[in-house]
Amino acid sequence: MSNNEKILDELCRLYPDAGPELHFSNPFETLIATMLSAQCTDKRVNVVTERLFKRYTCPADLAAITPEELEPHIRECGLYHNKAKNIVAACKVICEQHAGEVPPDWEALTKLPGVGRKTANVVWANAFGGDAIAGDTHVFRVSNRLGLADAKNVEKTEAQLQQAIPKSVWSKAHHWLIFHGRRVCSARSPKCEE
Repeated sequence: MSNNEKILDELCRLYPDAGPELHFSNPFETLIATMLSAQCTDKRVNVVTERLFKRYTCPADLAAITPEELEPHIRECGLYHNKAKNIVAACKVICEQHAGEVPPDWEALTKLPGVGRKTANVVWANAFGGDAIAGDTHVFRVSNRLGLADAKNVEKTEAQLQQAIPKSVWSKAHHWLIFHGRRVCSARSPKCEE
């Protein structure tokens, strides 16, 4: 058994139920929650989206308002000017180019305003069951510390992980790495002895 296989087996053993900690029930909610999660805790996003999704239930609802109208509803997530602008613009594109449905295609997702690789990967994996590793700060830090990757940036880390991890477990491994990063391998004061 390779070192990578041992690491993945142990992460799987430690976090068998690892999954998204954002709350969502459909591709639209997955997209909006993920867009709001940039530089914000999942816990805070869940508080905001619980209220938000009662008021705005589909892309057409958000496409019909201005970013300024959305801002007060998402202010708690930080960076709310940019997030509101991107969310409204993305919902307009979804309505105009994708018949009001979040596109179930990774390439199309990356063309939405405010949606980069990380967001597209999260939506692709969690809303559409695709195989993806979203290169966020936890994945970058933990995979490089554990030796699954040896890269200086998130994109290179993502590419190395795609080589080191079987595609069939990319999405699971992504959640294992995040869980480990939040529970043990924190940025400050990692609990390596555990």
